[in-house]
Amino acid sequence: MRYGFVGLGHRAQMYVDALLGDWRDTGTIVALCDTNRTRMDYYVERIGEKVPCFAPDDFAGMLELCDAVVVATVDATHAHYVVTALDAGKRVIVEKPLTIDAEGCAAIAAAAERSTGSLIVTFNYRYSPRNSAVRRLIMEGAIGEVTSVHFDWALDTIHGADYFRRWHRDKANSGGLLVHKSTHHFDLVNWWLDAAAQSVYAQGELRFYGAENARARELDARPERGQGAPGLGSDPFILDISADPRLKRLYLDAEHEDGYIRDQDVFTEGVTIEDNMSVLVRYDNRALLTYSLNAHAPAEGYRVVFNGTGGRIELEVCERAWTPPHAAIDPTAASKEHAAGAWERLTLHRHWQEAREIPIEQGEGGHGGGDRLLLDDVFRGPDGDPLARQAGYLDGIRSVMVGASANESIRTGRPIRLVDGGTRMADS
Repeated sequence: MRYGFVGLGHRAQMYVDALLGDWRDTGTIVALCDTNRTRMDYYVERIGEKVPCFAPDDFAGMLELCDAVVVATVDATHAHYVVTALDAGKRVIVEKPLTIDAEGCAAIAAAAERSTGSLIVTFNYRYSPRNSAVRRLIMEGAIGEVTSVHFDWALDTIHGADYFRRWHRDKANSGGLLVHKSTHHFDLVNWWLDAAAQSVYAQGELRFYGAENARARELDARPERGQGAPGLGSDPFILDISADPRLKRLYLDAEHEDGYIRDQDVFTEGVTIEDNMSVLVRYDNRALLTYSLNAHAPAEGYRVVFNGTGGRIELEVCERAWTPPHAAIDPTAASKEHAAGAWERLTLHRHWQEAREIPIEQGEGGHGGGDRLLLDDVFRGPDGDPLARQAGYLDGIRSVMVGASANESIRTGRPIRLVDGGTRMADS
């Protein structure tokens, strides 16, 4: 199969490297498309041979060379590229989130229905062994019928802060963290419960990042960006983009073309997304979800609890036990793979029985082997997966619509009702 890539930032590399490595027998990379030629040149060099490069206004020309397209652009542009590729009858692989709002969801749904092509949303969290183990327990009826879920996610001041340096800090680009980040989490709940959201109520605030919060805490004057800042090397919030060769090539060396600054200071003007969010969701199977997301925690991880008619499941995950102050300076410190102090625990507690810990089987590669399973699904097909981990366009829409409804609830102060299997707001 002939693959084209649109969007050649950091997220594209996993798929490019897969097609150059263990999945090279499944297809070849025949075309690249991006707003920035320097970034495309980086990937041409990585591919090791001349590959045609296209500007966004010639995306249709790129499609003529391809059977399949990987979309990894800024979230707000996903709908345009996905719809165009589907209308050309292509196989589309899109990074989460599928899009950022109800309008994008409607456009993609219409294109998917009329297209001869197909669409996969790459929800890699489904493939993580711990999350798959939860799905298996619920499917087996280990706690009967699930009645409620409590889901608490903490992003630390390495991972969480990075969203406030990049294009994600503008809600018009990313839909905010309730879409860009939480689409993972809402998809997990939809998938775990095999259910669709019916109503969403949310509240959210920007309490830590941004210029106003910096002034309220009487922080010293902040630089506009990290590169060349006087605090570089001592301030844990100032990213040294030049210390990571890949980030330097993709962004610092490329910014002369489009002006995109990858290392904006997290306490400057222009932040329009929230860093503290709470969401209540009711599902069509009557299950209730309470969800919270914090983006300035001292450690990173999550806790999800399922209450059922037959007992309780608890999944506790520590992905990074603490945040070293030099993390923004030393790029190796930002990695969560095999982070010191990381742990996970899955507990099943049935009524009238002692609680017992459920083993979580690990595979080889990133995310406990989950990345390899995802890439197999993408490039070779799901091959009768009993857990149904491969996500299509309806899965993508249902996850986005929970986040988009939460954003609308924050804006209006009222609950939002979803219809048509959680794919559309009732009054839209």
